[in-house]
Amino acid sequence: MSSYQKTIHELHELLIGKEISAQELCADVYARIEVVEDQVKALVFTVERDKAMKDAQKADTRIAAGETISPLTGIPMVLKDNICTKGIKTTCASRILAEFRPPYDAHVAEELAQAGAVLCGKTNMDEFAMGSSTENSGYFATRNPWDLSRVPGGSSGGSAAAVAADEAVFSLGSDTGGSIRQPASFCGTVGLKPTYGLISRYGLIAYASSLDQIGPITKDVTDAALVLKAIAGYDRKDSTSSSMPVPDYQAALTGELRGLKVGVPREYFGPGLEPEVKECVEKAIRLMESMGAQVAEAAMPHTEYALPAYYLIASAEASSNLARFDGVRYGYRAQEAEDVVSMFQKTRRYGFGKEVKRRIMLGTYALSSGYYDAYYLKALKVRTLVKQDFDRAFEKFDLLAAPTASHPAFRHGEKVDDPLAMYLSDVLTIPINLAGIPAISVPCGFVRDLPVGLQLIGKPFGEETLLQASFAYEKAAGWGNIKPNLKGVTGK
Repeated sequence: MSSYQKTIHELHELLIGKEISAQELCADVYARIEVVEDQVKALVFTVERDKAMKDAQKADTRIAAGETISPLTGIPMVLKDNICTKGIKTTCASRILAEFRPPYDAHVAEELAQAGAVLCGKTNMDEFAMGSSTENSGYFATRNPWDLSRVPGGSSGGSAAAVAADEAVFSLGSDTGGSIRQPASFCGTVGLKPTYGLISRYGLIAYASSLDQIGPITKDVTDAALVLKAIAGYDRKDSTSSSMPVPDYQAALTGELRGLKVGVPREYFGPGLEPEVKECVEKAIRLMESMGAQVAEAAMPHTEYALPAYYLIASAEASSNLARFDGVRYGYRAQEAEDVVSMFQKTRRYGFGKEVKRRIMLGTYALSSGYYDAYYLKALKVRTLVKQDFDRAFEKFDLLAAPTASHPAFRHGEKVDDPLAMYLSDVLTIPINLAGIPAISVPCGFVRDLPVGLQLIGKPFGEETLLQASFAYEKAAGWGNIKPNLKGVTGK
């Protein structure tokens, strides 16, 4: 197996054993990117190789000196292109930020750099994280490594595709309505959306501030625990950041499921769920039950209202957050304007893509005088009802189990002209964001040779239980050992 195919914890052992150097590993990853990137198109751009090699050299120096290093030291990674990186372009896959170079690092970028991880590139995404297929990027569409004619999911499709195609050992994405878990499901990776507030959003370019959350996309559950430990914790620069102590997530990986109470929400197995996907997920739940989990049906009666409520709340917050992009403060500015107002109009008309404009208009309408109570306020009330469903469920259960998506990856262009069909792609992940609770997607089988994800949903700050359960399932099921048939990779 090539070095770039290994996990963080496997590579850490090789690095401290001096069986491989961080520079050799970094060079292997860049060579891998050269081989497959033209097919996958996961990266908006790579970081200059010389800079990455210098960072890898620092890791080698620390290892040679016998210093105690983090599990992430010397590990190549990529970041979603809405996470600010000092002096390195951060575009949100939008023309309006095409040349934007932040003067500071996001909190998570600082934490990962401090841990010694090596940044190799920024990943493609739906523009401003608005989309479910990474077809809404302002630059190009990303391909699913399992089938290049299909989408990788979105909006963190580039981050999931990069890990699945071994262009990075791990990546970070952001999850507003399922944007880590849905692409993780489509690409056969592990994607964790943490509790709102567990990870600082400082330096994450906002889409919908009350819903956005940064999280890891990795090759297995152990890696997810290691990355989460590195980036979680209080940050004074984010007023929504939690001051709760960060547990040792790796210690939760016991492989034990016995006694855990698992609820199965009947509303997540209704119309629209492909029978083959349903069969995969039910088989996974039966395996968990055979390992000692206590499984019973759960009720989430307000699930059907979550999708419209989400799109009203998220669009309203987007219309406010994106008002700052007007040609004055950041990035692109229209040059052929007669006055200030026409400069604003032309900058935003050209700078934003179609989907971003659609959501800004929807959000502005929902917040406008005369419609606030009818739409936005009502959506907030629905959000409370959805959260109360979860609160009641977690009085009986330790976690919930459901499909991550109702279908495997769809073909490029299949839903691009039907925004409502595209919005439905996130119908099983959106309620979790409205409630602000954690969830993880782990591979649980294949349908038509495409990966399917099992979604485990936890109590607020219940990441330890989620990681414990998903690790035990992963170890018993073994789906994570299967790789896509891309050039240069051993087939499944």
